[in-house]
Amino acid sequence: MKILIIDDERAIRNSLSEILADEGFEVDTAEDGAKGVEMAEKEKYSVVFCDIKMPNMDGLEVLDAFREKGIDAAVIMISGHGDISTAVECIKKGAFDFIQKPLDLNRILITIKNATDKVTLIKEAKVLKRKVYGQEMVGESQAILHVKDMIEKVAPTDARVLITGPNGSGKELVARSLHQKSLRSALPYIEVNCAAIPSELIESELFGHEKGSFTSAIKQHKGKFEQADGGTLFLDEIGDMSLAAQAKVLRVLQEKKLSRVGSDKDIEVNVRVLAATNKNLKEEIAAGNFREDLYHRLSVIVINVPSLDDRKDDIPLLVKHFIGQICDETGMPRREVEADAMKLLVEKSWTGNIRELRNVVERLLILSGSSITAADVKDYVY
Repeated sequence: MKILIIDDERAIRNSLSEILADEGFEVDTAEDGAKGVEMAEKEKYSVVFCDIKMPNMDGLEVLDAFREKGIDAAVIMISGHGDISTAVECIKKGAFDFIQKPLDLNRILITIKNATDKVTLIKEAKVLKRKVYGQEMVGESQAILHVKDMIEKVAPTDARVLITGPNGSGKELVARSLHQKSLRSALPYIEVNCAAIPSELIESELFGHEKGSFTSAIKQHKGKFEQADGGTLFLDEIGDMSLAAQAKVLRVLQEKKLSRVGSDKDIEVNVRVLAATNKNLKEEIAAGNFREDLYHRLSVIVINVPSLDDRKDDIPLLVKHFIGQICDETGMPRREVEADAMKLLVEKSWTGNIRELRNVVERLLILSGSSITAADVKDYVY
């Protein structure tokens, strides 16, 4: 575990560094607040000890800088001039704890353990949240701001939404955002990838089946519509759904009831349906592959997610976002992207869209040196 000590007194830096190194920690030191912030931006520290009274940038300003730059180390403030009001202000600004000088070894070690436990829990919570809900939508281009505006307007309603756009552009993220911002957010959110389910199983997957309804039906099974009752059902790649399954989905949307495979009993469901596709459904209708009546049921609102090539202004923001995300998940040190390297990333054609960009950022973090250079981009991307 890496620890950073920020203190303008050399004696304090050296003695605390020696004590922590003897306990098996990897320790770096900084002689002032500005240097400490710079080091914490480049390196991943689990715990930071920071003096309060320092020239140029004091401890409270360091806390402000950490919060502004998204540095999520546990910060332990140390001071020989502490009082209750100062301690309270430090905690309000995000400090984990406040310790007065002279420093007690047992208190330091207990505080480090508690701080690292908290950091671990925060990381696990972030990872879990990403798995459940996905990431926030990153970008400030006009194209993505329009999508965000549509989400804000449509999410509180129960209107069905058809989300279109190329593979890897973030259609699933739009669907999750619609659910999170809806009145159904505390209720189930169920995803179905229609392209990943064999056509002969799609009806059972969506509507469920009764025991014995077919050879492998050894017990009753609730389908995705029932599992999502009260909440949201996201039908991803709906353009790949069979015509037979489309007819049953249409019935559920019209009548708000379904019957499991092998049963003639109707079951009422209250589900908001979101759908996504990378296909042109109007062309699929003309080719006889998609029902026009289902299309009109699904497309009350249409949100088109732009390709990354149509929102290149967002690439620097996305690169920075992915660097932070990947480094938080893996423990890799953060790296700066040099200007020439970023220019090459912006100029590249991203046929795989956001998904491809994230993979490229992870590759560059693994293979590059202390910073990501234009040579790295040429060697590992182009």
